[in-house]
Amino acid sequence: MADYDFEKLCVLVVEDSLFIRSLLINSLRILGVGKVFAVDHGGEAIHFLKKVKEDPMAAGTQEVDIVISNWQMSPVDGMILLRWARRHKESPDRFIPFILITGYSEPKRVHEARDMGVTEFLAKPFTIHAIGNKLISIIERQRQFVHTRSYFGPDRRRRTVEIPFEDRRHLTDKSPGVEIVRG
Repeated sequence: MADYDFEKLCVLVVEDSLFIRSLLINSLRILGVGKVFAVDHGGEAIHFLKKVKEDPMAAGTQEVDIVISNWQMSPVDGMILLRWARRHKESPDRFIPFILITGYSEPKRVHEARDMGVTEFLAKPFTIHAIGNKLISIIERQRQFVHTRSYFGPDRRRRTVEIPFEDRRHLTDKSPGVEIVRG
C-alpha cells in the first residue's frame, strides 16, 4: 500500500456505532485518505450526498469518491442507502464505489449485497490492511456497470474463467436486455 497516495480521495463513512466510526475514520487517515466525512446513518448520508451536489462549498467537498457504510443501522440502513445510490433519480452519482461493512458475512448476505450493486464487501472485524485492499481494489479493478430490468451496478463477474466453448455471458452493447453503462 506504500505505492498509493490516497491524499486526493474523499470518503464518506456511514456508521451508527461511535466506536466503529472512529476506527474507520482513524484507519482511513492512517492510510492517507485526504478527506473523510462521517454520518450516523443512511438518511444522513443521503442528505450529505445531496448537499455535496447542490452546494459543495457548504458540504466542504466537491465530490465524494467512495462510500463506506455499515449494513445494519437505524432508521436508514446501508442496504437502503445502497439502493438509493444505485437506483434513485435524485442520486448524484449512481456509479459511486460503495463498500458495505457487516458482521454478518454469510454467503446469503454477500449475494444480497452483490445483487443490490455493492462494489466491495467488508466483514467485521476488519483491519487497516483490509480497508486499504478494498480501496486498491476499487482503484485497480474498476468494473463496467450493467443495467438490466432487475439490476444496476458493477458487473458481478470478477473472475475470468477459461471455458471450452463460446462464452454466452460476454456482454456487449448488443446483448438482449442488457445495457453497458460505463466501461
